[in-house]
Amino acid sequence: MLRSVSLHAMATSALLLASAPTLVIADEEPIHHVSAEVCSNCHQEIYRQWKGSMHAQSTALEDPIHGTFYQMVAGSPTEEGVLHKASGKYPICLQCHAPNAALDQRTKLDAKVAYSEGVNCVACHTLKTYKGIEGEDGKLRLGIQAYELSDKLQAPLGIKDGLAQLAAAGDDLFGGAGLGADSSQKPNPHRGEPIVFDGQIIPALPMEANPRLVKSSDACMGCHDQRDNPHGVPLCQTGNEYRDSLSNVNCLSCHMPVAEGIADHSMGGGHSPAMLKRAVIFDVNAVANGDTLETTVYLKNQLPHAMPTGAPFRNLFIKLTAYDDQGEVIWENAEGHPAQSDPQAYLSYALADDEGMPAPPPTATEPGEDTRLRPHEERELVYEIPAEGVALVRGELFYNLLWPGLVKKFDHLPTELTDPVMIAEFEQMLNVE
Repeated sequence: MLRSVSLHAMATSALLLASAPTLVIADEEPIHHVSAEVCSNCHQEIYRQWKGSMHAQSTALEDPIHGTFYQMVAGSPTEEGVLHKASGKYPICLQCHAPNAALDQRTKLDAKVAYSEGVNCVACHTLKTYKGIEGEDGKLRLGIQAYELSDKLQAPLGIKDGLAQLAAAGDDLFGGAGLGADSSQKPNPHRGEPIVFDGQIIPALPMEANPRLVKSSDACMGCHDQRDNPHGVPLCQTGNEYRDSLSNVNCLSCHMPVAEGIADHSMGGGHSPAMLKRAVIFDVNAVANGDTLETTVYLKNQLPHAMPTGAPFRNLFIKLTAYDDQGEVIWENAEGHPAQSDPQAYLSYALADDEGMPAPPPTATEPGEDTRLRPHEERELVYEIPAEGVALVRGELFYNLLWPGLVKKFDHLPTELTDPVMIAEFEQMLNVE
C-alpha cells in the first residue's frame, strides 16, 4: 500500500516534480485497474470506511456467502476462463460483485488488486450515465453493463476552481486569493497530470463533476434494482420495491449520509447492526381479558423498500415469550425458530421449484410466498397468551442473513454470518396477583 504523508511532504513532492525535466508514465494502465490503495493516500478516512464495507468485500474471494454460491454456479474465483455452469457464459454475477474484472472479461479475481477489491473507488466513480437495467433486446443488463462509463472520475462537485483561474488570469490584483487559488497550487492527480507523492508516481486521475448521477439513486440501481436467476425468477428486487414505495428519498440519504463534510463510505446495509436497528418500529402490547392476555405485536417498516431486501435468503423472525415472576418461561410463540410452528412470525421471500417445494436461488423456477414487510407497511400480529402467572411479556425481532435451511447446509460459514441478530426488543411488565 502507498503510505500516507503530510501536506508538507506533498509540497516537497510537488517541488521534486517541478524540478524533474520530464515525467514519463510507461505502459499506463486503464483507470479501472487503479487500486483503492492509490486513493487512500489523500482520502484516508473515506478509504477506511470503504475498507470495512461490503462493497470492499463483494467478491467471492472475500464474502463467504457469495463465495459459496459462486462456487456452486460457476467455480473458483482464482481460476481464469470460468463459465456459468448452466449457461456456459461469462458469470453475470461478476458484473456487480467484481465489475473491474468484468470489464476485462476476466474471472481470476486475484490477478489484479483492482479485481479483488470488488466494488472499489473507480468502480463507482467512473459511472457516467445510467442506462437502466432493461436492454433494447428485452434482456437485463446488470451491474456495470447498465452504465455508460467514463475515463474520468465522476464526482459530486469536481475541482471547483474555475472562478479562481479566471480571476488569476484577469485584472484581479489579488490573483484570485480567497477563491480557491491556494488549493489549486497543491499537487493533485485529479487535474489530469501525474504527480510525485512520497517518492512514487501517482497516475493522472482526471475528475469532473457529475452530481446528477453521483448524488442520486442512479448510482446504485445498476446492481441493486432487480436481478433474475437463469429461469427468470426475480431474486433481488430492491429497485422495484423502492419505486412501489413512491418515496422521493434517494438511497444515499440513508446508506451514505454526510457527516462533517464526508459521505459515509461504509455504506451500511444488511450487515450493519446500526442500520438494522433503526429500520423497524417494534412494539408489544398485552391487555388482560379474563384468563388470557390479548397480545399485539406491532411492526412498522420505516424503509422505502421491503424489509428485509436484497438477497432473497435474508429474513426476519419474531420471538414472543411470557415469563413468571422468577424469570421462568411459561409460554412462547414457538420453540426454536418459528418458521414451521408460527409462520406469521417468519418474514421472508420464498423460492420454489416446479413442484412448489423450497429451492435455492440458482435453481428456483418460480417465486414462493413473500411475507416480508412491504415499504412503509404497518402490521399487527395477535396472540392469546394464558394469563395465569405471567409477570412479563417480552418480544424480540431477529434478522438473519440466511434461511434456516441454508444455515444448516452452509455449516462451513462463520457464526457471525449464520447466527440471527436481534434488531429490536420490547418488554411489558404485568401485575401479578
